[in-house]
Amino acid sequence: MDNGEIYEYDDQRPWSPGSASGGGTSIHVTALDGIINVNSLFTLAVFVGLAWNPSGGTLASSDCTAGNQVAENVVSFHVFAFASFLFSSLVALCLKQAIRLVHPPGTPRAARVNRALLRAGILASAVGSVFGCGFLMLALVNVVQVKLGRLGCGGSASAGAIAPLVTLVPAAMLIYTAIVFYAFTR
Repeated sequence: MDNGEIYEYDDQRPWSPGSASGGGTSIHVTALDGIINVNSLFTLAVFVGLAWNPSGGTLASSDCTAGNQVAENVVSFHVFAFASFLFSSLVALCLKQAIRLVHPPGTPRAARVNRALLRAGILASAVGSVFGCGFLMLALVNVVQVKLGRLGCGGSASAGAIAPLVTLVPAAMLIYTAIVFYAFTR
């Protein structure tokens, strides 16, 4: 890893893995666009979740009904997810803007971009997205408990609904983290 190395950026020239000039910043801009788009979708999900009334009807028996703490956790985790996605999106937007300020579209000259700062910003944005996904998953686990009953209540409906959520989301976050780490080290 090169600490603070500056490299050329020219989005008129295609990037190749072996190129010494590293016109790969256009790839970084594309990755930042992807982060922003996905965060926008998740932020919409958070708003829909916050608009939903967690205390409305439940399918659980009265002895398995989730308490007020679980309903409060739904709201708290939605707010934490929103804050994480907003942080991630704002960092990604700032990075894109910084790249565009250094190299405005249509200018023929290549610009110099600090790779270490770019990597740190992308890493911070990725961490925000991962935390947002984790908080959103926790909010959904609590939504299931409100609707279907507490997890420790012996009912299989809650556990059956939560199992795919707590299996697939962490698996996807591990894959995402591995890819970001791989890109970070290249």
